[in-house]
Amino acid sequence: MVRWGILGAANFARLHMGPAINAAKRASLVALATPHAEKAEAFQAFCPTLKVHPSYDALLNDPGIDAVYIPLPNHLHVEWTLKALDAGKHVLCEKPMAMQAADFHTLIARRDQTGLLAAEAFMIVHHPQWKWVKEQVASGAIGKLAHVSGRFSFDNRDMANIRNRAETGGGALRDIGVYVFGATRFVTGEEPSEVATRIRWENGVDTFTDISATFPGFTYTAYISTRLHPTQEMVFHGDGGLIRLTAPFNANVFGEARAELHMPGLEVLTKRWPADNHYVHQVEAFSRSVATGEDYACPLEFSYGTQEMIDRAFDSAQPM
Repeated sequence: MVRWGILGAANFARLHMGPAINAAKRASLVALATPHAEKAEAFQAFCPTLKVHPSYDALLNDPGIDAVYIPLPNHLHVEWTLKALDAGKHVLCEKPMAMQAADFHTLIARRDQTGLLAAEAFMIVHHPQWKWVKEQVASGAIGKLAHVSGRFSFDNRDMANIRNRAETGGGALRDIGVYVFGATRFVTGEEPSEVATRIRWENGVDTFTDISATFPGFTYTAYISTRLHPTQEMVFHGDGGLIRLTAPFNANVFGEARAELHMPGLEVLTKRWPADNHYVHQVEAFSRSVATGEDYACPLEFSYGTQEMIDRAFDSAQPM
């Protein structure tokens, strides 16, 4: 069993990752670090034996913890990942793991120096719908891939929310751009040769980005926003077919995980995964890698590539 601790009582940890760690095979949720004891009560409701530490450092000094999950604000991710590795803990850190691609060089070096597992919590690569899409595209089920398109939006106008604050690394590209970029790279194994964007800014954070890119084997378009009605979709369009995912990023929250394979003759094969929880799958995969040395599906090198694409999106941005 891999013994887990959580740094911070974030809502996302309370609603999703805490319960996932508690439910996952080969994982045991042992401790939570928060200076606000009242916030721990919601975690103890599903994990009554949970130990509560009053500080992050206290949890990192706990010899009964093997791995930590970090759901802190974006600008703190690199700092606390390095501290956790130095304390001898494996680290699963929320995305974006870094504010810029160059930070990954430090993270990779420290991971290699300590011999510990450190990874970004890019959970979708552990969901069977994405493994299936990757297999279908690789097998030629849609012929030669010609174009990929994506969209992801939700409406968040709470200016006190860390996603709307520049000083905490907020903005749509860092929060959800990672999905439309990383999903494309995961399925195709390709990196963009060109990236161009138009961005709408509000109070120092990007709230809408229109993206176009060229990959070696296909073209790409997407848009993301934190100011629009919720939507999400990914489409992989080939000369012999098309794959469409209707809940690619928040499976079973936005809707049922479903992938459509459109084939010649207007035939459509629909695959469904109603019971899979990608957060649980992620924790189980991470715990297996810690316990057995099994390769992890989302190493830091992969996350570096996605962050590099995010950096290029910012660098190429034109105002809207």
